[in-house]
Amino acid sequence: MHNFTPPILKLKMITVEKITGTKKLSDFIDFPHELYKDEKNYVPELFLAQKDLLDPKKHPFFEHSHLDLFLAYRDNKIVGRIAAIRNNNHIKFTGNNEGFFGFFDAINDEEVAGKLFDTACDWVKKEGLNSIIGPANFSTNEPFGLLIDGFDTPAMINTTYNFPYYAKLIEQYGFAKKVDLFAYKIEDTSVSDKSVKLSQAFEERLKTKGITIRPINMKIYNQEAEAASHVYNAAWDKNLGFVPMTKNEFLHLCKDMKLIVDPELCLVAEHEGKMIGFAFAIPNINQILQKIKRGRLLPFGIFKLLFGLKKINSIRIVVLGVIEGYRKMGIEAIFYSKIITTCKAKNIHTAEASLILENNEMMNQGLLRINATVYKTSRMYIKSIKG
Repeated sequence: MHNFTPPILKLKMITVEKITGTKKLSDFIDFPHELYKDEKNYVPELFLAQKDLLDPKKHPFFEHSHLDLFLAYRDNKIVGRIAAIRNNNHIKFTGNNEGFFGFFDAINDEEVAGKLFDTACDWVKKEGLNSIIGPANFSTNEPFGLLIDGFDTPAMINTTYNFPYYAKLIEQYGFAKKVDLFAYKIEDTSVSDKSVKLSQAFEERLKTKGITIRPINMKIYNQEAEAASHVYNAAWDKNLGFVPMTKNEFLHLCKDMKLIVDPELCLVAEHEGKMIGFAFAIPNINQILQKIKRGRLLPFGIFKLLFGLKKINSIRIVVLGVIEGYRKMGIEAIFYSKIITTCKAKNIHTAEASLILENNEMMNQGLLRINATVYKTSRMYIKSIKG
């Protein structure tokens, strides 16, 4: 009779580590490039932009709030990442004692995701908060929401893309739906011309009331941006999940966008010289970024970006809104009309309007009236961590 000794099973341990230092930060930023390397619809974030976003010395978010970044390892190999976020402006504005998770990426493994969510939930709980929402890369003022439908095309600029299995990992952990957000596609072949035909009449009528609509003035770009920041915080303050942007945050965002801004696609509504609304649409540079390996502009990526700008044939309408007291006067319709007309003149075939809250009836109905169609849906999740 032979004595049988069972083999010693080497368990593959999952560890989660809070990152410090530039090397680990680079690992954190680069992990999605490895994860999505075989995914044709993945668009790499620009490395320098992500580094700036996460630098407490550079990004205005850190003037009022803070976060920690974590990497998950299995056998010394990175298998996931997450950020745990305390946004004090969100807490102050909403009155909700809640934190965020963001920058979530992981292999399709429930245990890995569970370890990452455990870490984020524990962090938020230690901050004295009683629930966690996400994904949001700081707040709803940066890319946010988990894509749950519409995986067949790449994300447009400043929107998120993820594998379909992410929803299962998040829901298996106990997160519940907070709200869905829609991305509408507006195509030149199907868009309704009705708004364009009515636009001139609306515009003439508004002029008699002292309301005019014009492109932004690039010569006073910073002044325009500062005025727009006041409108943004006033026009969107009733939206679910909205967080006011500080002046520094708004100007920082506008500074990043200045190189690609087309003034004919960025419109301002004024009443007797005071800004009361604006529409901000930008070229979808993701069409170019998709070809820039690992998000590195240097040494040759910058040329792809600069030379590719003229070839872009899609835009994203990032924000479009009017302050209370001036809504339902036709201003929004004129914004859409002028953007549609400009797109046709510039050989731009597709526009995306996103991210539109599912309960924003005015915006949803307005988009449906011009024959826009929902082609992507994203979701924000919430989980209680009391006790």
